This record gives sequence, structure tokens and C-alpha cells, in this order.
Amino acid sequence: MTDSVPHRLDLSSKEPDWWRQAVVYQVYPRSFADADGDGLGDLKGVTRRLTHLAALGVDALWLSPFYPSELADGGYDVADHRDVDPRLGTLDDFAAMAAEAHRLGLKVIVDLVPNHTSHQHVWFQEALAAGPGSPARDRYVFRDGLGAHAELPPTDWQSVFGGSAWQRVPDGQWYLHLFAPQQPDLNWANAEIRADFRTTLRFWADRGVDGFRVDVAHALAKDLDVPLRDLGALALGGEAALADFPPGTHPFYDRDEVHEIYRDWRKILDAYHPPRMAVAEAWVPGARRALYARPDELGQAFNFEYLQTGWDADALRQVITESLATARAAGASATWVLSNHDVIRHASRLMLPPGTDDNAWLLSGGHAPAIDEAAGLRRARAATLLMLALPGSSYVYQGEELGLPEVADLPFEVLQDPIWEQTGRVRKGRDGCRVPLPWTTTGPSYGFGAGGAWLPQPESFARYAVAAQDGADGSTLEFYRTALRLRRKLQEGEALTWADGSPPGVLEFARHGGWRCVANLTGTAVPLPPGEVLLSSAPLDDRLLGPDTTVWLG
Repeated sequence: MTDSVPHRLDLSSKEPDWWRQAVVYQVYPRSFADADGDGLGDLKGVTRRLTHLAALGVDALWLSPFYPSELADGGYDVADHRDVDPRLGTLDDFAAMAAEAHRLGLKVIVDLVPNHTSHQHVWFQEALAAGPGSPARDRYVFRDGLGAHAELPPTDWQSVFGGSAWQRVPDGQWYLHLFAPQQPDLNWANAEIRADFRTTLRFWADRGVDGFRVDVAHALAKDLDVPLRDLGALALGGEAALADFPPGTHPFYDRDEVHEIYRDWRKILDAYHPPRMAVAEAWVPGARRALYARPDELGQAFNFEYLQTGWDADALRQVITESLATARAAGASATWVLSNHDVIRHASRLMLPPGTDDNAWLLSGGHAPAIDEAAGLRRARAATLLMLALPGSSYVYQGEELGLPEVADLPFEVLQDPIWEQTGRVRKGRDGCRVPLPWTTTGPSYGFGAGGAWLPQPESFARYAVAAQDGADGSTLEFYRTALRLRRKLQEGEALTWADGSPPGVLEFARHGGWRCVANLTGTAVPLPPGEVLLSSAPLDDRLLGPDTTVWLG
């Protein structure tokens, strides 16, 4: 592993809590921009396109993993947490990217993957060579199997990606992998693991990183007391099975002990000036999620209930109200997200009828049911303007500012997501939201790079390209730019007031200073409340708020 630099960059700021109301743009580096033409996005490509983010008006970029990886899980199988994958660049390239981001006024957040490593990590290779009972194996979760010849897994625990969460090695022992077999879980009861991640935090903070997104933050602490507990009928439930356990007692998800880790991290993050921020990816119920967002822990946590809520006014009002209360109770600000690298893009997802099996839709190539792209874009723009009006931080995913839909019809033979093979080719996976971005209307990869792209782009991407929308009145790109510029002027305070007497299917609330957001989630036009129109997600007709339309009023 690369050693830490001996000094810290001075990133003093007049706004140490900048993240509480920020708009953060997620960059999936392998699909953002390819500078060297090998078909894979890289850090130099990110650097060259940072002016796009600055012009968009976001406050920060969050980089998904760019570390050395064999890409068994899109970069979340990390072989070295303190280096850059040679295919994506070097540490010098990262330094240049961070410096340019800061010159443009953008903060930099990086993904931290502490639950597991790649099986190519030097530690795991040492564990395989050292054998059972060795200190090297204690860095991971190795156990003897069951059965007369130890031929059965130690427990019935299941991988998130399908199948058993245990993999046997040649000497007969089994190791735990809550995700792909190429991602062995670390043993966070081992002091060496905790010390090494302290070093990793300092390593990147010393290089100008302003914050960390913590992957699978709820899974680090595990109950590994002998005998290990089977889950029985709950084994296939994943995070959903948390409701069947007393809070904090599931064998490997959301255990109370995990918070000791983050309290320790917070001491490190607060030692910098300004303090480094962190946000938890924790797929746990709201009341438990608030624990990760406490000021003495990570400070913020992703709100997946909002992302998972359909296009329904009553359901969204309830989730928004509860999310704000949960964040307030934790002393944190709320977070909002509509798309990311793990879910169907919201321009498509919000058009799926309630009860639709997402995987079945993907397996159909997006044809069962078929989605009207224009209607999906209209609804996506309305959803975005609603989200950006809410108090707290908004996280946007690369390409949503272009209105990109899900690429649901990727041929099976090009799929890269390990979910496809791990489930016996039953679940199609997440590749459809990871297709490389279109920057120009022509070229072998629509300006993504000089050559092709690691996932094929549909011809329709030409009309969504940055070049096609830049400066075009009414384009989704210009809509996002206007919305973010207005948000920066209007956003103040961390509360909202719901309006009384709104028509069914309409959400209306007021923010600090009296400006209002009104969203019509129905299929028919409704009268537009009085007030100056600041921005609308779709054209307005004679003081009527059309279907699937959101407006900001002054």
C-alpha cells in the first residue's frame, strides 16, 4: 500500500457545514469520461469534464471507487484502498483532479469500502497461504464447515448477490462474503483492520478529500461468537429481515457495536480544518439510520425510503415528513436521492406501474411494460424539482441532468454486473444505469472517449448528449442548471411548512422566506396557486399546473 504523505493540505473554509444543504453529483468514474480511449472512464477524463459540473451548479462530486480492482463488482472489490487503479490513472492524476475541483469551487467526496476487500488484496492472498488459525486469516472471517467432511457452509447466510455467503478454499475452510465471492468480508473485531482504516481515512484527507461516502456502513460489525447463528426462514430476507430481529441484534446487519467504529472515525475527521464530512450507505429503517447520522458519528446517512417511494403524493408526503423528523432527531440534515449506480434510473423507474417486478421488466428489455420516454422525462423533471426544493442535501447521479433513461435492453452477453452470474442468470443487475455518458451527438461512444465504450450505448443517446442540450431552451440540462442556480439563492433553513387544503395528488409546501413548491402528481391539470413563477418543470398553460409538473413560486 502507498504510504501517507507527511503533511496536510489547508482547506480552511468559512462554511464547515457546507454539506448540510449541498447538491452532490455522483461520478461513476468508469462511465463518466475516457481520456485515453481504452473504453473505460478514468481520472483524467473526470478532470477534463469538471467544468461541466461547475457549470451545472453542484457543490461537490462524489467519486465511486477508483481503486485497484479486477471489477468483479464494478470497482467495489478493492485490492488496495490507498492507490488508484492503473487503468484509471495514478495518485498524481487524483491530485490533479482534486486540485482542479477545488479551483472550480467543488468539494471532493470519495467512496470508502470498509466491509470487504478484493480477493486479490495482499491480505487475502496472505490468508490463503497462511492456513487455518493464522493471524492472517483472522483479518477475514474464516470458519470450518459443517457436515462429516466440512463440506457444508458454516451457516445458511446468503449473499446479497445470490447464493451462499460462504466460499470454500482448497484447505477445506470457508470464508464469508456478503457480496460476491471475490469480495471477502473483513473481520472488524481485529484491531489491525481498525488501525489500517484509520490510516486510509488520513491518507485521503491529507490529499484534499473533503468527505467520505461509506459503503455498506451497516454491515461491518458481526456476531461471530461460536456457534454462529443460522437465520432459517429469514436467510433469504436480506436487509428486509432486520424487522424480525430486536434492534441491533441481527448477526451481521446494523449491530449496535458498529457505532463504536464510527465514533472512532469521527475523532479523525474532526481533527482536520474544516472537519471532513461523511455519509453512510445504511439500508436500515429510519429510526436506526439516524444513529449513523449523529454528529459524533458519520453526520449524515442516505435516505433510501425516499428513493423507494413511488410517484404518489400521500406516500411522498409521509416519507418527507418522517425523514425530516428523523434527521432533526439525529442533529443531521436530511438527504434526498432519486437515482444512483445501484437502481433503475428514475426517468424510467417512476413510470413503472405500482407492483412491477423491476427485474422482470429489465429481463424483458424494458418492453413489459413499455415506457413512454417523453412521459418518463416529464415525470423525472417534476420529481427532480420537488427534490431540490426540500431542505437538506440532494444527491444527483451522473446523466440524470441529461434526462437519461435506463438502458434496459442491454444484451445478456455484454452484462458485467456479478449479480447476473451469481444468481444463475436470473437477476439482470445494475448495468443499465451504468452505461457511459454521451457528451457529443456523434462518434463511436458519443464523446465518452476516442474509441468505443465498455458497455454499449443506444443510438438514442445522441439526442440526450451534452452537446445536444447545451444552450438549448427547455432542455433538461438547462433546466437543471437553472434549478440549481435558483436553489443556491433560495435554500435557507432546514424546515418546511405543508400547505393546507391542497387538491388530492398535489404536494405544496413553503420554505424559509415564503417561496413555495407545488407538485402535481396526478394525470390532470389543476389550478396554479397565486404567486410569481420562478421555475416550472414543464410549460404552464393559462395558470394551470399540468400533469406530472412541479413549480416553484415566489
